[in-house]
Amino acid sequence: MRILVTLLALAVVGIGGRQLWPAQGSDDRTITVGTTDAVTALDPAGAYDSGSWALFSNVFQTLLTFEPGGVEPVPDAAESCGFEGSGLKTYRCTLRSGITFPSGRAMTAEDVKYSFDRVKRINADVGPASLFATLASVTADDAHTVTFHLSSADATFPLKAATGAGSIVDREKYPVGALRTDAAVDGTGPYTLTAYTKGEKAVLAPNGRYEGYLSGTGRPIELRYYADAARLDQAWKDRRVDVATRTLPPRALSALNPSDPDQRVTESDSTETRNLYLNTRSRSPLHDPRVRRAMAWLVDREQLAATVYHGTVDPLYSLIPTGITGHTTSFFDDYPAPSTRRARELLAGAGVSLPVRFTLGYGAGRGAGAEEAAELKRQLEAGGLFRVDVKSYEWTDFQKRWAAGRMDAWAVGWSADYPDPDTFGAALVGTGSTMSTGYSNKLVDHLILDSRQFADRGRVAKDFKEIQADVAADVPLIPLWQRKEYVVSTEDVGGGQYLTDGTGVFRLWRLNWI
Repeated sequence: MRILVTLLALAVVGIGGRQLWPAQGSDDRTITVGTTDAVTALDPAGAYDSGSWALFSNVFQTLLTFEPGGVEPVPDAAESCGFEGSGLKTYRCTLRSGITFPSGRAMTAEDVKYSFDRVKRINADVGPASLFATLASVTADDAHTVTFHLSSADATFPLKAATGAGSIVDREKYPVGALRTDAAVDGTGPYTLTAYTKGEKAVLAPNGRYEGYLSGTGRPIELRYYADAARLDQAWKDRRVDVATRTLPPRALSALNPSDPDQRVTESDSTETRNLYLNTRSRSPLHDPRVRRAMAWLVDREQLAATVYHGTVDPLYSLIPTGITGHTTSFFDDYPAPSTRRARELLAGAGVSLPVRFTLGYGAGRGAGAEEAAELKRQLEAGGLFRVDVKSYEWTDFQKRWAAGRMDAWAVGWSADYPDPDTFGAALVGTGSTMSTGYSNKLVDHLILDSRQFADRGRVAKDFKEIQADVAADVPLIPLWQRKEYVVSTEDVGGGQYLTDGTGVFRLWRLNWI
């Protein structure tokens, strides 16, 4: 979706959010930022993807946010937050004073309650309601105090409240039971949205009324959206954008030269992963786990990373990426090298007719999706065991199709919503997961719930090791790769190294003219 634990390089730098480039200065020219990430909706209740959340983190506030490289959320719209008692079931926040919406009306606890209740009530097909599965109710105790009542212990709730799903909206501007559909935003973030054209651009102006964690706001920004990586690459070459991120074509990324005096290049680790999700429902040709295991024996990640991505991604053999607590190599342990023989044996045991025919979908214009799908088709069709029909879909249509279980297999990138293994649990392999594979495993669900009882997140590694072992055996998904993060800018733009770091926050306010 959304969105990608934290980067050690940033943790070492240790520059907090309060050390901003000042909004005042001799050069307030607009900085243009190009991306291929798409915005599904401007309404926080209707979007659960990295492109939308990147915008949300600049135009809305959440109760909590993440410092660059941070693993614990810090107050933003809230003055303070914390669990009440020892049961991890009651979470209370006190709002910061002086926060006002564009209308001039002060933000109150009722707006916070309204925003969380609304996400759950609307429960949009491609919305973030699933993140609040443990949220039973919200109460506005007074104008500045809000309390969240959880149905079960959930140490990760503060992390979830710090995501785009926790964006606080003006209750007088957003309908209670439906998504807002105009091209305006009424938020209290460090930027205001002054103009928006879907699929083309978002124009952001520093919000002079902003009150929150940051001590100020950044330069004027224009986000430009490109339909595919090739068009972004051409815009960068023509210097029609000052910053390019997420994502240039793999070949262009592999050719970037950090010593080039005409540009600044940042390459860093990321917690974004990409998986091949498999429809496990009874009507799917991939319903039998032996068929899915056969597929796992045929996928060659090393080849995929080397040829399609030119070494700009790392092969991934687990549900949880490196850098996150609980990472293992469960798929390497079970399927150490591609084997047509092992795949054929499994299919024979399943008694299916060969070749097994299925469709593989991907989002059109999303990075190297077409080339990746072609390579996966080649690998899976080796030996005549499978016949793969590759189809591309426009991004929003693609999301709706996987949410409705209308594809057999689909490749999707997953950016960590927050720096914790839980973001790779229920959302990807829990019953009723965001990826809607139809997979349900009572032990996996139990382990996910059990892991949320530990405030010390280092204690959850054992639970997630067991989860990944079950996932490797059942194969509701096949891990493909883990992204490396690249940001490239002109030589006169600084701050690109702070733009994104795996905490789910897109820090446009850190960009500055040098």
